[in-house]
Amino acid sequence: MAAGAAAALAFLSQESRARAGGFGGLRVPAPVTMDSFFFGCELSGHTRSFTFKVEEEDDAEHVLALTMLCLTEGAKDECNVVEVVARNHDHQEIAVPVANLKLSCQPMLSLDDFQLQPPVTFRLKSGSGPVRITGRHQIVTISNDVSEEESEEEGSEEEEAELCPILPAKKQGGRF
Repeated sequence: MAAGAAAALAFLSQESRARAGGFGGLRVPAPVTMDSFFFGCELSGHTRSFTFKVEEEDDAEHVLALTMLCLTEGAKDECNVVEVVARNHDHQEIAVPVANLKLSCQPMLSLDDFQLQPPVTFRLKSGSGPVRITGRHQIVTISNDVSEEESEEEGSEEEEAELCPILPAKKQGGRF
């Protein structure tokens, strides 16, 4: 019984080290940084569309989280339809109206962090605005920088780390 318990404890100890990123091909997740910046644009009779895009060479993940659309000072009591042009799951461009604002009945609309992947174009499909669109531009970056020293250390740890085999229990003759 003592040998089986010792093997089980050795296994648990090694499993704990593995979960902490200690050995055997298991890697500690790469550091992730997340930055968030205010976003805002205004659509009007003079500026009927706005395109939000990021650099193609950028390795970061970009998300535009819309929070609110609202009519601003100088808006007329008319229907202001705002349309979003983006790509769907098949990477085809689609246009979808997201708001119909009117000064006398619905001057603002909360979008509760409606998330879009750039590039995204906002269009004032009807009305003269001005319509203010606000939100957050979120940038998620995963750092894949691994120094040579760290990779050498991981290689030596992998060589040293071997799981102790779990031995079957010895049969004892006699009583049941």
